[in-house]
Amino acid sequence: QVQLVESGGGLVQAGGSLRLSCAASGRIFSINAMGWYRQAPGKERELVASVTRGGGTNYADSVKGRFTISRDNAKNTVYLQMNSLKPEDTGVYYCKGGVQNTITPVFYDYWGQGTQVTVSS
Repeated sequence: QVQLVESGGGLVQAGGSLRLSCAASGRIFSINAMGWYRQAPGKERELVASVTRGGGTNYADSVKGRFTISRDNAKNTVYLQMNSLKPEDTGVYYCKGGVQNTITPVFYDYWGQGTQVTVSS
């Protein structure tokens, strides 16, 4: 009913930049907060950044000043601009959206399938 699809991952050298996108589609009535999470090998998934529908943002301390999250409500899309990348930023990046579909008035969390980001030293 609702799908989130990430794109933009890849391999980049330390100090480089990548821009991730996540587009939501399907039976969408409204989307609340959207966020980016990452999971490194052998570690738990962690929040990287989130953005409310009104544009309020929150960042993990490890990415403050380097990453910028934004969203386009008209396109149901959230972005993550990642600058000054470090090897420790390597992992699978997932987007999540709090989505109210057209069938029920309840918001559910939907996840994308993930996109790999690898930062070489």
